[in-house]
Amino acid sequence: MNDWTRDFAILDALDEASRAQLLAHCHALSAPAGTVLFREGSPCQAYLFLLQGQIRVQKVGENGREITLYRVESGQTCIVTTACLMSGNDYDAEGVAETAIHAQALPIPAFRQLLADSASFRDFVFRAYGSRIADLLLLIEEVSFGRIDQRLAACLLQRAGGQSALAMTHQELAAELGSAREVISRQLKDFERRGWIRLGRGQLQLLDAAALQQLTGK
Repeated sequence: MNDWTRDFAILDALDEASRAQLLAHCHALSAPAGTVLFREGSPCQAYLFLLQGQIRVQKVGENGREITLYRVESGQTCIVTTACLMSGNDYDAEGVAETAIHAQALPIPAFRQLLADSASFRDFVFRAYGSRIADLLLLIEEVSFGRIDQRLAACLLQRAGGQSALAMTHQELAAELGSAREVISRQLKDFERRGWIRLGRGQLQLLDAAALQQLTGK
């Protein structure tokens, strides 16, 4: 049996009995890019360990506006799922596979049994949960108090990943930042006037990454 738990650095401290239970009860799960893995109001079915790929967890308002809460990447778990499992409530956000994903799913009864019986598994779950909560608090602070030009500049640099071209629409950037498309479009036009970026249909080019970095103040 392939021991996929070794791909999770955060599981290093797991005792061997708990590791054996994980391997015995988990089942493989794969989905193509674009798959909606869970929706707001749907029940939680399992605790997911993401082995490969990327999942975007987002909140969609009644007016259709979206905000990206966080991304689950290889070697991580989803705290919205954790919260649902521990509270017994349905999902209050949406999860979408941004790329093809491969994961291991731990059914609810086995999750609860491990949580009750294994101190090392409880520590893993709560450490992963606490780390992600800190990220969400930072997001709330940025949305509430951050300047949109600084946040947009940081988002462009982060999503470009060192490349000069970025394939994202104005709506997608608005969803990333929890803002309105019109606000993002105006700010992008301002960046273009300054000579920092060049706008195209569904994409943009970073012309002066140094200026964007300076604007972020980091």
